[in-house]
Amino acid sequence: MRIKAKKQNEDGIVKLETSGELKEIIVKEDFLNPNNSLTELCFRGKNSSGIVELTTREIEMLNREIETRKNLLKGIKVLKFDK
Repeated sequence: MRIKAKKQNEDGIVKLETSGELKEIIVKEDFLNPNNSLTELCFRGKNSSGIVELTTREIEMLNREIETRKNLLKGIKVLKFDK
């Protein structure tokens, strides 16, 4: 997993890039307010670690995008030729 982030600072824009392995997925559900549930992606790398929080709406949006792109890749065939 690679994460690229950009943050505005007094000195200007600070860019951060890190990578790591996805270790755990935590789903925090709120039974009283189902719209406020969160999904946390926990990752750990060699010199970094972190948590990416996604709302239910963001997860659904990601799922829709991935499904549309997955259908595009079904009909593709890679042909290799020897010279």
